[in-house]
Amino acid sequence: MCQNIRCAWAGDLPIYIDYHDNEWGRPVHDDNKLFEMLILEGMQAGLNWITVLKKREAFREAFDGFDPGKVALYGPSKIEELLSNEGIIRNRLKVNAAVTNAKLFLEVQEQYGSFDKFIWAYVHYTPIQNHWKQIEEIPATTPLSDQISKDLKKMGFKFVGSTIIYAFMQATGMVNDHVTSCFAYQQMGT
Repeated sequence: MCQNIRCAWAGDLPIYIDYHDNEWGRPVHDDNKLFEMLILEGMQAGLNWITVLKKREAFREAFDGFDPGKVALYGPSKIEELLSNEGIIRNRLKVNAAVTNAKLFLEVQEQYGSFDKFIWAYVHYTPIQNHWKQIEEIPATTPLSDQISKDLKKMGFKFVGSTIIYAFMQATGMVNDHVTSCFAYQQMGT
């Protein structure tokens, strides 16, 4: 496949192209990176992903590099500081959810050894290889994202609806949803 054929959603914005080419759909097993994507996907709810991508560096700075151990300790004054930070998405429910999710993320790490072991068990530690020819074929949710969402909600996680979880699965490479004509699809196996 030709290097310049990519998923149509990547468009022509350099930030989107870089994200598509170097990150989206590539398996992530680092817990801090998984935490970052879980929080960012939740922050994206109701917004365009480009909004989150443009604010990503500000998020990393504001949320201590997405270290769940630090975010779990955020109290009311830190939350107010975050809500006054114009560089990030300033939604009280989403910011509070990030703190709640950090605490629960640590509990999952304690129970399973890592969040990676917990979340990747849903796909038997192997990315699901889809074979979509067109972007319109790609679902927003699947029965598996429904199940993961249900399980996370039962644990107390917030902003983890099935659509958010499926986007998380796509972003972290748990599922390969690059279209078959995309160069990245071939790189990630068939």
